[in-house]
Amino acid sequence: MRILIVEDSQSLARSVQTGLRKLGHAVDVVHDGPKGLSYARLNPYDLVLLDILLPGFDGLFVLRELRRLGVTTHVLLLT
Repeated sequence: MRILIVEDSQSLARSVQTGLRKLGHAVDVVHDGPKGLSYARLNPYDLVLLDILLPGFDGLFVLRELRRLGVTTHVLLLT
């Protein structure tokens, strides 16, 4: 499974990334809303783990934009 983590806490993102990679998943990590939106728009992910409180754009804005653009990737909101 290809997963995008959008989380501003670098230590939390690193921990989740490590665990998911140990399970065999391909994982990308970004730390702000604009990059999260860009990565999720331009890459075929199976899942986006999306923090709500992010610098730049908050997670709810990112999710609304993805849906408006027709991106139907599964999203799990975290806070």
